Amino acid sequence: MSRQGESGAADGVGSRHLRVEALDWDKGGGLLPAIVQDACTHRVLMLGYMDRGALQATLDSGQVHFHSRSRARLWRKGEQSGNTLELATIEPDCDADALLVRVRPRGPTCHLGRTSCFEHAAGGGLAELDRTIGQRWRQRPVGSYTTQLAEAGIARIAQKVGEEAVETAIAAVAADDASVLGEAADLAYHLLVLLHARGMDLAALEAVLRERHAGPDRASSPMPHRIDPPGTGTGK
Repeated sequence: MSRQGESGAADGVGSRHLRVEALDWDKGGGLLPAIVQDACTHRVLMLGYMDRGALQATLDSGQVHFHSRSRARLWRKGEQSGNTLELATIEPDCDADALLVRVRPRGPTCHLGRTSCFEHAAGGGLAELDRTIGQRWRQRPVGSYTTQLAEAGIARIAQKVGEEAVETAIAAVAADDASVLGEAADLAYHLLVLLHARGMDLAALEAVLRERHAGPDRASSPMPHRIDPPGTGTGK
């Protein structure tokens, strides 16, 4: 997954190769619908509209901007609420008349205080867990099991991954389906904690899987980005 650079501008592959003037601005009267998606959970967050100015401001700043149709002006998402959208990538559709904007939200996106303007929009369960693990790894809240693991160190985390893997294997042979799923969920959690202990996350793992799926004859995916270094900062 791409990561925002220190300057604030987005460095995603789709964003780097986006040609603003090659988009079909005429079809929508100078506006393109912009579908906003959480880059981590893949949940659809909102629909906005961008004109050339909003798109360029988004690319330049790394903060998502839109054109307000009701106020007829440029506006930065979260300029009043503080619930901003950090840009990950932007990708046009096949007709170049709509945009998919992948973001890292800082707070709820909806003005009603919900994560998404689409109340029942589906998100990735593992991605939601990974985000929670990341937050707890950084914040270390008292009483959190993730905090306990982080403070115990990577050797203990690796031991727990091994234990959960063995328990999952045993359940697969000798237990019912519910037990297998329960053990597999415990294994997935501890494996994600292990990734964070090494300064990586689920997105890094997904990048490797995409590269393997693409095969050696196709362009490889960007290198997995690293997050906080081990020990700086998931969850149960």
